[in-house]
Amino acid sequence: MKKGEITITITISLMCLILTTVIFVQFKTINQTDITTLENMREDELRTEISNFKQKAVEIEEQLKTTNLKIKEYQETINTDKKASELLAEELEQQNNILGKNDVSGSGIILTLTDTRAQKITSEDLRQLLNQLRADGAEAISINGQRIVYDSYVVDLGGTFISVNGERLVSPYEVKVIGNPTYLESGLSKKQYGYIDTKLEQGKDVVLERKDKILINAYKGNLNMEYAKEAE
Repeated sequence: MKKGEITITITISLMCLILTTVIFVQFKTINQTDITTLENMREDELRTEISNFKQKAVEIEEQLKTTNLKIKEYQETINTDKKASELLAEELEQQNNILGKNDVSGSGIILTLTDTRAQKITSEDLRQLLNQLRADGAEAISINGQRIVYDSYVVDLGGTFISVNGERLVSPYEVKVIGNPTYLESGLSKKQYGYIDTKLEQGKDVVLERKDKILINAYKGNLNMEYAKEAE
């Protein structure tokens, strides 16, 4: 095997690992759902969560199909060094964007959530917001500079801080979102039952603004697969 072919083969293996990691961490997120929390939910909340899980399952299935198609495409172009190299470079950049390993910029919205004298912003407020943004097509999200990736976690710490990716954050919470501004704003601004109106009704402060260009920095942590290994 020529040196060029060896290099391309190794690169393809790395690409397949990245694609598989994206799917694996999604399964991990679903499997780590707090069962006790589900048991304590009201019927309408439980139905919403079940709907979210079903949607995640559909998204995972679609990504698996896409992964298989990508692998097939790599195999079909392996004999054309230049074409394969260009394809791999493009796909590597795209997958790094999905994994949050690249700085990205684009149009979108910025939401600022601020504690008031009456109410504090909670981790549940932020988790609800993240679910809404993902459903509305957000391509990249950060909270106070912390890039949100597939295995990001958002939890309360003693009622004083909110931890995002292990970093302690305090109000105000600036949520940067890259995506179609019209879709994102529409999903959040529905009257009465939309996210913003609901939080304002609870006495919390939420401000939304559109931006033509938003910069979201790369995720600084590691995305490691602890148990899954390449099959022999």
